Amino acid sequence: MASVRAAALLLGLAAMANEARAAGGAHVVDDAGVETPGVCHLETWVTGHGAGDGSVTLAPACTRTAWPRVELGASATVARSGGADDTTFGPAVKLNLRPLESGLGLGIIASGSWSADSGRLESAALLAPVSVALGEGTRLNLNAGWHYSRTGERSHQAFYGAQVEVDLAPGWSAMAEAFGHDDGRTGAQLGLRWTPGGGTVDLDLLAGRYLDGATRDAITVGITARR
Repeated sequence: MASVRAAALLLGLAAMANEARAAGGAHVVDDAGVETPGVCHLETWVTGHGAGDGSVTLAPACTRTAWPRVELGASATVARSGGADDTTFGPAVKLNLRPLESGLGLGIIASGSWSADSGRLESAALLAPVSVALGEGTRLNLNAGWHYSRTGERSHQAFYGAQVEVDLAPGWSAMAEAFGHDDGRTGAQLGLRWTPGGGTVDLDLLAGRYLDGATRDAITVGITARR
């Protein structure tokens, strides 16, 4: 039972990170922006926790030119913990209410994740991201909202998170974030991103602690491709 619950925790955090583009890929805290209108992307990342535990996620999303403030996405995650595997999939919708270019970005994100085996709803989230430009090349992202987890000790929980993104050099940026639920351990993650060439590809390397509120260490490698 413990291994199944741990896998469910991994899937729940993966679902949180999949809500549209987020500040990018496997970042847990989201920004208020959406993908460029007329552009689609595919985010892929692999997270390892040691001892063969971890997860693999695929998350496509698009923003249509007809709906420039709406990003429609989906995700599929396979998680392994203690020898138990579980697969979930589901949709995500992100609405930008106020662009970051105004100095204060606002948005709303809704997502859900169902088990491929049982068909039951495993997790869901409704979040409000806020993005603030702190200066040239520095951004602050704040999240607050509601998270549902079918297998959690409490099914309904408050979620919170804060993230700082800094542009280091052309094509390079760094990220630091902290996040958690109102009844669990706070998690944290540091990341480095390389965006070569014209910006159609992002390569991410991240190190985190307690991403799922229970597992101590995590290393993530991710790639995002746009067209």
